[in-house]
Amino acid sequence: MSQIRIKQTTIMLAIVAGLGLGAQSAVAGYVKDSSKNVWKNSAGECWESMGPDEMLAECGDIADSDGDGVPDDKDKCPGTPAGVKVDAIGCPLDSDGDGVPDYADKCPGTAPGTPVDRDGCPLPEDRPEPRAVTPATVEVVIDRFDFDKSKLKPSMMDELDRLVARVKKTPANEQLVLVGHTDSVGTVQYNQGLSERRARSVADYLMSKGIGRRDIVTRGMSENKPVATNATEAGRAMNRRVEIHNAN
Repeated sequence: MSQIRIKQTTIMLAIVAGLGLGAQSAVAGYVKDSSKNVWKNSAGECWESMGPDEMLAECGDIADSDGDGVPDDKDKCPGTPAGVKVDAIGCPLDSDGDGVPDYADKCPGTAPGTPVDRDGCPLPEDRPEPRAVTPATVEVVIDRFDFDKSKLKPSMMDELDRLVARVKKTPANEQLVLVGHTDSVGTVQYNQGLSERRARSVADYLMSKGIGRRDIVTRGMSENKPVATNATEAGRAMNRRVEIHNAN
């Protein structure tokens, strides 16, 4: 079929040249006229040129902006760095399931459930046992993260500022448990990592406001504990959350 299209293209260029329409030429993989419209045959197929490849949706091409082999319309993780291995939905592989993709994981092979830092390495094991706290001192839900994001919004930061003020006024030192959650879009494995990243984002903010690292525990629950239906956008937004409570 490609030989036939090349032959058609050659004939078309000859006709164009014969008519003196020099502005119509083969540009970037397809024959286009002076208005940059693609020439098509009677079957609606785009006329191919001898130039380099070009991605055009109207010609049946599907773009892959980050070049990871997963087309943009199916890529759940656009903008993946060049050369990074990805799964079927275009997200970087995370072989040990710790929420840190393989290409950035400095401690591969971490045991399941092990709390890790941003480099994928286990946190120090000298974390003290949970200390006595005043029951129900803290009970906060930070929800409505953007889809597939763990970045905190200004409204979330305001809520966390109020939480910090409350914790600092309590008579006992609080150990806070931060539990991240996701909606049901994507694989359970990917959502596990996303839920952990959301919990760590909250932890990082709390530590920046003076809460000690040893006073914080982070966990991820993936999509396994929804508080609303995942059948609607409003419900999915409520499920994209981090719950904060006392360690008991």
